[in-house]
Amino acid sequence: MSLLDQFREIWLVDFEFHAPPGHRPEPLCLVALELRTGRRVALWRDQLGDRPPFDTGPDSLIVAYYASAECGCFLALGWELPANVLDLYAEFRCETCGRYVPSGNGLLGALAYYGLPVMDAVEKTAMRDLAIRGGPYSAEERTALLDYCASDVRALSLLLDRMEAGLHRRALLRGRYMKAAAVMEWHGIPFDGDAWRRLVAGWDGIKDRLIQEIGGSLGIYRGRTFSQEGFARWLAKEDITWPRLDSGALALDDDTFKLMAAAYPQVAPIRELRTALSQLRLQELSVGPDDRNRTLLSAYRSRTGRNQPSNSRFAFGPGTWIRGLIRPPPDRAVAYIDWAQQEFGIAAALSGDPAMIRAYQSGDPYLEFAKLAGAAPPDATKASHKAIRDQYKATVLGTQYCMGPFTLAERSAISVSEANRLLAAHRRSFPRFWRWSDAAVDYATLNGRIHTVFGWTQHVGPFTNPRSLRNFPMQANGAEILRLACCYATEAGIQVCAPVHDALLVEGPAGQIGEVVRATQACMRRASADVLGGFELESDAKIVCHPDRYMDDRGRAMWTTVMRLLDADTPPADGRGTPPAGGSPAQSIKEIDVVSPLGAC
Repeated sequence: MSLLDQFREIWLVDFEFHAPPGHRPEPLCLVALELRTGRRVALWRDQLGDRPPFDTGPDSLIVAYYASAECGCFLALGWELPANVLDLYAEFRCETCGRYVPSGNGLLGALAYYGLPVMDAVEKTAMRDLAIRGGPYSAEERTALLDYCASDVRALSLLLDRMEAGLHRRALLRGRYMKAAAVMEWHGIPFDGDAWRRLVAGWDGIKDRLIQEIGGSLGIYRGRTFSQEGFARWLAKEDITWPRLDSGALALDDDTFKLMAAAYPQVAPIRELRTALSQLRLQELSVGPDDRNRTLLSAYRSRTGRNQPSNSRFAFGPGTWIRGLIRPPPDRAVAYIDWAQQEFGIAAALSGDPAMIRAYQSGDPYLEFAKLAGAAPPDATKASHKAIRDQYKATVLGTQYCMGPFTLAERSAISVSEANRLLAAHRRSFPRFWRWSDAAVDYATLNGRIHTVFGWTQHVGPFTNPRSLRNFPMQANGAEILRLACCYATEAGIQVCAPVHDALLVEGPAGQIGEVVRATQACMRRASADVLGGFELESDAKIVCHPDRYMDDRGRAMWTTVMRLLDADTPPADGRGTPPAGGSPAQSIKEIDVVSPLGAC
């Protein structure tokens, strides 16, 4: 039976809306078409009432292309979100992930991919620009926007007809997440708008002194130019072996800096400085008039189905120190809740490796691995065997990145023979996991595809990296868990500000934030159990209450330096200076439980 046969009514829906960066959407017009009867609705914004002009209940299906946009307009109009959503964008991505899509993943690209009639791209751009411009609109412009909206609905009908045969009921789960994405984009991330505006205004004026503060004594900058020679001398002084390109030059890409900063903490400030000087465009952060960071989450954009929001627009995109701008408003609190060792837990659950499951459930899989390998005694603790734990942690993370012995040796500052020994110990300790992992790569190679528990698929071609196939089950099923947790949390009324890779940022009243955290963690456990056949992943929470600000420890020093320089140049209007990074230390949920049974700030 076709997925569509399960519904009494099927409505193809498209809105045009106005939404400057950081703003909530302002609907301009709506066109909707009922697939079976041909009933058509075309309304301008002053005709849109307090409820949808069509059925959105459990017997109806709403079809859209990138449905979080339409759901955002539902929220703007005060309409209840539809019970069932089919997003043909998500299904097109699932159908073509890993394949060559010559015209992109937009509606026009999907039509072109299937050989369907395509609207003129120039006309589409002109209409999109008209919507972006905002009103007031003349009668002719209103008609043009409604006609454009109607053309997208007609295109949607053609695309649905072409894709219908391949639709599975799991498509409704992907559409369900687009509703959650709309809710999260609607809420946004609370921002210290005053500090952000001061940063934008004063950034150019403090760059030179920032270089002097962080890089001056290291000799790695000549003016505002990064010096490879100076950096090489600093590496030699610090006795750090740095990866090199085939040409012999130092690898200076950000991925290399990120990996090396994890192994050598003294590299982290240099990475933050390089990012700040070369990539950071503070004015591009999408901050609305209510001082909340909102941007498109770009759901399903990566090959593993993860979100990929714009690095320049999203609070968690640029350098980690920028996260200090995240600050709850008065009487409010935020909590950053992330799964503990998520990829390790997923690998343990899906492979069914009993030793790996025990290691995860021990609460410290890295130390448990060291014990299994005979490198630490049974009574070892994180404090008593920190160096050994760190080494075995690097090995676990290295296997998740599919590192070979040479790369692991470089990243961990150990010999290649020692790296080989550690990788062999991982294979001996978790043999069932490795058989399962090898089988997953074999399956993908032989069948030309690999998929998650809920059907997100990556197609395998001649240029697919085998390492990405080995990591796919952990990354992509992790994305399934995150999406499902977002659905459960938003549907439970929890104010989710944003999903962040393997974490949720939530907000609530300061006096009830502990309850909000516990409810969110319950949603996260439920989601992991649903994806992993009953296996629950645990999570940790950090709580920040007003007037403190959220801060990633990796960016704390950079934030403090930047704000000190900024305060010296342009003191705040109230003369009090910028509040410190994090204020009091962020509290874990365990600490909150001790303070108050309700988890109040």
